[in-house]
This record gives sequence, structure tokens and C-alpha cells, in this order.
Amino acid sequence: MSIFNKIVGDPNEKYIKKLQPVIDKIGGFENELEKLSNEDLRKRTDEFKSRLEKGATLDDILPEAYAVVREAAKRTLGQRHFDVQLVGGIVLHQARIAEMKTGEGKTLTSTLTIYLNALGGDGVHIVTVNDYLAKRDASWMGEIYDALGLSVGIITNDGSYLYDESYAKKSLDVDDQTLGISVTDALDQERDKLGSFKVEVEFLRPVERDEAYKADITYGTNNEFGFDYLRDNLAQSLDKKVQRGHHFAIVDEIDSILIDEARTPLIISSPDTESTSLYKTFSRLVPTLKEDQDYNVDYKLRAVSITENGIEKIEKALSIKNLYDPQEGGGIRYVHNLEQALKAHILFTLDKDYVVKDGEVIIVDEFTGRLMPGRRYSEGLHQAIEAKEGVEVQKESRTVASITFQNYFRMYKKLAGMTGTAVTSAEEFDRVYKLDVVIVPTNKPLIRESLSDLIFRNEDSKFKAVVEEIKRRHKLGQPLLIGTTSIEKNEYLSKFLQKEGIKHELLNAKNHEREGAITAQAGRLGAVTVATNMAGRGVDILLGGKPQDKQEAEEVKKLGGLHVIGTERHEARRIDDQLRGRSGRQGDPGSSQFFVSLEDEIMRVFGGERIKTMMQTLKVPEDVPIESKLITNAIESAQKKLEGFNFDARKHVLEYDEVLNKHRETIYKRRDKALEAKDEEIFAMAQDSIQNYFGNFLSFHLGGDYKEDWNVEEIFEELRAILPVGGDVHKQLQEITKENADPKIIKQHFEKFVLDITRNALEEKNKEIGKDNFIKAIRWLILRTTDILWMEHLDAMHFMRDTVRLRAYAQRDPLIEYKNEGISMFRQLKDAIGAEFVKNLFKLQIHQHEPRTREPGFARTTVQGRQQQINTPTATNRDNKNQNPTGLTSGKGKKVGRNDPCPCGAKNKDGHPIKYKRCHGI
Repeated sequence: MSIFNKIVGDPNEKYIKKLQPVIDKIGGFENELEKLSNEDLRKRTDEFKSRLEKGATLDDILPEAYAVVREAAKRTLGQRHFDVQLVGGIVLHQARIAEMKTGEGKTLTSTLTIYLNALGGDGVHIVTVNDYLAKRDASWMGEIYDALGLSVGIITNDGSYLYDESYAKKSLDVDDQTLGISVTDALDQERDKLGSFKVEVEFLRPVERDEAYKADITYGTNNEFGFDYLRDNLAQSLDKKVQRGHHFAIVDEIDSILIDEARTPLIISSPDTESTSLYKTFSRLVPTLKEDQDYNVDYKLRAVSITENGIEKIEKALSIKNLYDPQEGGGIRYVHNLEQALKAHILFTLDKDYVVKDGEVIIVDEFTGRLMPGRRYSEGLHQAIEAKEGVEVQKESRTVASITFQNYFRMYKKLAGMTGTAVTSAEEFDRVYKLDVVIVPTNKPLIRESLSDLIFRNEDSKFKAVVEEIKRRHKLGQPLLIGTTSIEKNEYLSKFLQKEGIKHELLNAKNHEREGAITAQAGRLGAVTVATNMAGRGVDILLGGKPQDKQEAEEVKKLGGLHVIGTERHEARRIDDQLRGRSGRQGDPGSSQFFVSLEDEIMRVFGGERIKTMMQTLKVPEDVPIESKLITNAIESAQKKLEGFNFDARKHVLEYDEVLNKHRETIYKRRDKALEAKDEEIFAMAQDSIQNYFGNFLSFHLGGDYKEDWNVEEIFEELRAILPVGGDVHKQLQEITKENADPKIIKQHFEKFVLDITRNALEEKNKEIGKDNFIKAIRWLILRTTDILWMEHLDAMHFMRDTVRLRAYAQRDPLIEYKNEGISMFRQLKDAIGAEFVKNLFKLQIHQHEPRTREPGFARTTVQGRQQQINTPTATNRDNKNQNPTGLTSGKGKKVGRNDPCPCGAKNKDGHPIKYKRCHGI
């Protein structure tokens, strides 16, 4: 405790004490509610909604509403909220972060806040770290909400569902009388044995995605919520949008989602036509290069750079003189492919960063250890890894839409979260999300023992010592959970244990299907579980296993409870704390200890050699560990440095995305306006675009004060290229020029004349196509033009971001340069959208079927960006000269090539037909 806190008191304790009167008030309703029937308890929901409609606030009804949830939980789950859980529920309602230790019941705690905030009918989103937890928590806590008359939706990568007990009765053929308001004892027992709530998943009825979002409460993952937002902003009609706003979100494991994963933006992309052969070429060449001669590696920054010597080797191997020459060496494309190949070979490791399964490269989440199927590294890195591993190299993609987690979650009007480890990141939560962290007291005193780290000179001696420690404690019957940092180390340790004949469970991303069942039984007598970070969150480890054997649990307690062994320190203290937190839940005994070697990654990067030299000087044997506060402090110092570096990286990503976020908000508002507009509003939008375009065009070509400076011919050329006008218009323009009047008056005549022509042309088009069809076509053209040019803008902004970095050498701030140029580029984008719309509007012809884009596919992700691919066509296929980019046809229904004469009959000033591509500005 700081000196300031000693003087004025701990702010956290003061806050908790202020909540005590509310806790007492909640308890005061308990006796009354116990006497109600199930139906009468359910009716309280309608009463609360009625009171809110009459002007009551959520704070007014909070005590009684929380008491109702507590009573419903007792009847459905047989669990009664502790007072400290009521505290946690209030913390969440007040839009703060509740730090609650492992095993304190965060999932049950959240039901209080979720129920209260769902009463308003605007929807509450509960965000989990993976699909398994979304399904588990929704089906588990769904009994409470269902008993109180609220609907529950679930959004996952593989589908969307509604919690429906009647669906479970039908599918499981369970008698209504046996089921009642809760699941049967038989189902409960089966669920506990599985430890993964597979049985309760039977209560999830598949529905359309928008129906799951319309539920009072919706569970889902951060990726799916974010991708659905981006997909909604690519929708071609309102009925294709699924989300209904961003009212309130509670983020489970908030530090993992809003901090660990915040370095990687969500990206929706479409396939590009880029050749994949270069990746194979450079993947073959990179292994011939040597570190410190041909390339340099910075493990702290996870960066690799080619040297002059390395470039010469590559040029010689490719038989070219200059790799950077666009004509000879391919320029930036070759350099980009080379850099990605270097990263793939040097910085990314099989069975640590990714696995190869069924001929595909699948990413392993660095924080959870879970597989991320369907996700891909962006910017060609995934293709480089595919080439490295000899599997099929997929095509590259172009960004269609993107957003960072920071900017997505800041859209919510109200945001809260819960985790067991938030205090170490309190500063970032406050600065980025304006969220306070409150430490909720444990229900029972924490008695877990954290033993000092054991430090070894090399990795082999460390793992031998780990195995010996496992043998010693396993012989006594004490349950053990051993945490590793990668699949590779996980399987390496497993082989050691197999040689020693120690029966154990192996848990990593390759057998994640059994995660719940394995973790649930990790507290059994004599159990040995070797796991990656997957075992760090999500499922409680009960001493004695699930269902809990009371006698066995007592035996385990006498042996010291669950003992956790960490085989390596992680880059963030929070992840170490999560592993430690698996033992000592709810006042149970437990212990933890980390085994560290000077060859571990964090030590190798941050001063391991210096400590190794010190140990050699002191002649410490390789197999003898030391317990040194100095070295432990050095490790924690390294972790703080990494945390600071990662914070800066996330801040860097956010600062740049905030620039793009302003552009994104404007573009998405434009799309929403087009989707929601009534027929007359759509027509008015078209008229505004025409007026703005021709207003700007006339201002440019009539910009001088003298008639001699005006370019009347160009005005006519533009009119003829866009509108069905003839030579009479040219004569009228010339006549206006000859008027004997003030140039300002003449300009006004020009503008009126041109706008009258466009207005008449618009009316004619309306009659030709028919009002309903024309309105649909205008709406489609607004959306399509916006989407295509927005995609081009994203590419341009990404390229510009890379180039402004070089300006730091000229003592100019790259971020300020990015902001300034971004403003200019966005103005150009808005002008371009209007121009493209007008140029194509009068060429529209209606086909038998409406123009449409394909629906988005599944998500793809990466260290550089979480990426989802969709199969939406790009503006123009440049490789096909007869490709019709806009989907337009001539009046006779014949396809028109880019170089064919335009069917409108337009001719240039020399009398030659204008090509179709000129008319359409292609």
C-alpha cells in the first residue's frame, strides 16, 4: 500500500464500504421472494419493465431486481449469490471492471447486471474469448434468464442460436414433469461428468443471426461481434443487417480481449489476383541466407531486416541486377515477398505460432493457446508460411473493411468487464476505455502459497527438474497442473513423463475438443495435467473433480490442494497470475511455482546472457537451481518492459486507426442513410449528388474572370459523356457564352441551364425504367460506388501509412503527416464517390435480376490483422478488356466492351465515337 493510501485510506476499500447499504437492501427482499411461486417470480420481470416505462431508473429497481435474480439462481442452478458477488454485480452495472479471483463465480455474478440492464429492451451483449465459453455460459445461465422470462441468443463462428428449453425436451425426449423449471438431476450429473456442458448445448435452437441479436441477452465472442458490425456495413439492404445497435456490453476476461488482442485489428477482405509463385520462390531462397551476414533479427521487436549482402545473394539467385527496380526486379512486390518470407522462416515457429492440419496452416492464439481455424495472417505472411510448410498457397486479399477492437468497443454506450487480472493494466483501461478497476473481495480468504521461482542455467536441466518435482508430488497423490507456453513444449514435456511412466492428460490446441472435460477433472487425486495457456481460463478446477467427491476433496486438501507448475514465465505478468489462479479457489489450499531457465525466450531477449555469465562465474552446476530475488526481479522487470512495449504498440495501432475511424463513421453513416432512406429521399440524394458534381465541375471550367479563360468545349464533352445530349446543347452553351452581361450572371445562366438538363434527364430516366426500379437502382449504385471506392481508400491509406514513416528521418512526426494527408485523401474520396455515382447514373439499365454482391464468408485472422474474406467483386477486372465493371448493357441488351463505341452515340469534337470506357470514366 502506498504512503498516500495509508494516510487517506484505500480508495478501493472505501468504494466497497459505500455499497454495503445496497447489499443489505438486496438481502431484505429474500424472505418475501422465497414465498413466491415460479410464475409469480417470473411476473416480477413484467413489473420491472412497467416501472421503467413509467419513469423509474435502473438504479431505483436494482436492489429488488438483484434479489429476484438471486432467488431464480437458487431455484434453477441451486446456487445462491454471495454478498461479494452482489458487489461485483453493482460494479459491472456502474460501468467498471470487476477484478474477481479465479473461482469466485464471475459468470454467476454477471447475471445480476445482465438481467437488470436487459429490462430496458435495448439488448445486452456478453463478450467471451471463444465460442465454447459463449455456448457454455449462455446455456448454463440461460436457465436463470428463461425462468424470469428473458430471451437469450448466442453468436458463434459456426452458427447462431436461441436458448430454448422446449427444444431440448423435444430433442432429448425428456418428460415435462421431470424437467420442470430446471434441467433434470440426471442431466446435471452428466453435464458435471463431462465438465463441458455438452448436454446443455441441446438447449440451443439454431436460428438466423438477426434473431439471436434480437434476443434480450446475446452471448458471443469479440471476433464475431466485430465481424458482424463490419458485415452489416457491407450489407446491400436493411434486411441483411443483423445487429441492432450497441447499448451495453459486458466483456468477460476483459484484459485478454481489450488488451492482449487489441494489437490486431479486425479485417474483412476480398480475394485478389496476385500470383502466389513468388512466395514459393522466396521460401526456397531464404533458408540459404545466414543470420548476421545476410539478415539481422531483433527478437524484442520481432522484426527481421535484409542486409546489402543478403540482397546481393537474392539478386544473384534470381539472375537480376537490381531487386528494387520495378522493371527488372519487380520493385516493391519482390521486396514485400522477400520480407514476408524472412518473417515466416525466422520469426514464426511450427507448433508454437501455428500448426499444420489437413494441409492447412492454422494459427495458434498466442494468449490462449487455442487454434483459430479460418483465420489468416494478413499482408501475405500467411502465404509465406504456407510456402514454407509446403502446403497449397492461397491467393492474397484486399481490405474491404477494418476496425480495431478499441474503436469497436468504444461504440457501446455502456461498457463493463470482469477478469481475475486487471490491476496491472489499470492505467491502460483508464486511458483508452475510461474504465475504472475495482478489486472485489474474495468470499473466503485466499490461502494459496506462491513459491519462489527456481532458476536453471539451461532448458534441459530445467525440464529434468520439472519432471522430478512432478514425480515427487505425484507419488503423494497431489493433483498437478503444469503450464507450458507452446504446443511444442507441451508435447516435449509429455514425452518425458511417458518415459517415466507417469499417467497424465495432455491439453493443447490439437485436442481442444476435450478441454472442458480434462480441466474439470484436473483436481482429482493423483491427476497430472500438462496444458498450454488454454487451461488458464474458463473452467473451475474443483478439488475432488466433477461432480465433486467430498471425501476425495478432503484428501486432496490435506496434500496441499492443487499444485501449479509454470515451466516458463510469460511476457505479461497477468498470464502468469492466471495460471497461478487455477489453484486456491474459494479458500481451498493450493500452491504454485515457476521453473525458469536462462534459455527461455523472455530471458534470452532481456539480459539472460548477463545472468548466465554470473552463474558461471559463481560455478553453479547446471542441474542446481538458484532462488534469487535479484533474478526474479530481473524477470519481472523484463515483463514490465514487454508490457510497456506492447502498450505502446496498441496505442500506436489505435492512434492511426482513430484517423481512419472518422472516415469510417462518415462512410457508414452514408451507407445507413441510403439503406434507410424512403423513395423520395433516395431521389433527393441523387439530385444532390448531381448538383454538387456539376456545380464543382462548372466552377472549375468557368473559374476565370474573363470568358476567354472558360473551357466551354470541355463542359460540353463532359455533358455528352454523361447525359444523352446532342449538338443543340452545344449551340445553346455557345449562345450563353455570347450573352452581353456580367460574367457572374452568365455563370449563373450556365449553372441553371446545365442543372435543368440533368433534372430533365433524371425524369426521363425515371420514366424509362419505372419509378420503383429506378429507386432500387439508385440505392444500389450509391452503395456499390461507396463500397468500391472505400476499398480503394483503405488501400491508399495503408500504403500512405507505410510511406509517412520515412518522414521521421526529416524530423517530421509520421502520425501528424498521416492525419494531414488523410484529411486531403478523404475529401478526394467523397468527391470521387459523387463523381462515379453521377457518371454511371444515366447509363443504368435494368436487367432481369437486380445487381447484387455475394454474402460474406467466414472469418480470417492474424498477428497483423484479424481478417475475414468475402467473395465480393472488385470495380474492374483489368485483365479482361471486355469485362463490364458496372454490370451495364446497351439499350438492346448487348454487352459493351471497354473499348467499344458507347451505345449512347456520343462523339468527340473531331466527330469520332467516344469509347465506352471514356463515357464511364473507367
